Amino acid sequence: MPIRKIIHIDEEKCNGCGQCVPACAEGAIQIINGKAKLVADKLCDGLGACLGNCPQGALQIIEREAEEFDEEAVKERHAAQKQPDHQPAFPLLSEGCPGSRVVGLESKNEVAGTTIQAEDIELRIKPQLTHWPVQLRLVPVDAPYLYRADLLVCADCVPFAYPNFQLDLLKGKKVVVGCPKLDDLNFYIGKLTAMVKVNNFNSITVAFMEVPCCLGIVKAVQMALQEAGKKVDLKQVKIGIQGDKTVIC
Repeated sequence: MPIRKIIHIDEEKCNGCGQCVPACAEGAIQIINGKAKLVADKLCDGLGACLGNCPQGALQIIEREAEEFDEEAVKERHAAQKQPDHQPAFPLLSEGCPGSRVVGLESKNEVAGTTIQAEDIELRIKPQLTHWPVQLRLVPVDAPYLYRADLLVCADCVPFAYPNFQLDLLKGKKVVVGCPKLDDLNFYIGKLTAMVKVNNFNSITVAFMEVPCCLGIVKAVQMALQEAGKKVDLKQVKIGIQGDKTVIC
């Protein structure tokens, strides 16, 4: 076999987030048992289009003995992945990626044997959102409400998982929301860097889910602070899919 350029995946660094899967147009990468795997040498063209899509830096192009890239094999794989109606199949990330795995959750509406009444919740919780929009892609860098604010950078699944989100995390803060798995992490880093430079934040809290791919939003905030050259009090809050909270200072 010839020696040629081909993708190498460092399994120790890989957390199974799956961001590299859609980035590989040839379909050479798949999540198997929670790790990204090269399905077959002949499916990888060695050009490295997937490299910038790994938040863990687990991908690199190396040179080794490998089958030649086979464009016909790629076409056959694409054909096999299509549904009977000839529409592309959705990636089966739920088989391996912890952030996409289907899990049934038990209700926690009963605490210490007492049922929480809906009317009691309405009396105790008041909306804490003080501005709009909240999506990181939409919030202007120089929005007036951001200046000297306590900023909450929040993964968009957090409010659904954490029952006390409004009063414990959102109260007294300005919020920007995003999904590090589905959106462009480099865009997040660039925009957050600009926000940090312009707004002189009092503090930043980043709230993220316990699944590995959600750490991307933490990385974006850390890199933004580094790029901006600003020292801001940073608190990390990890939310479990069962609603538990862990504070990381």
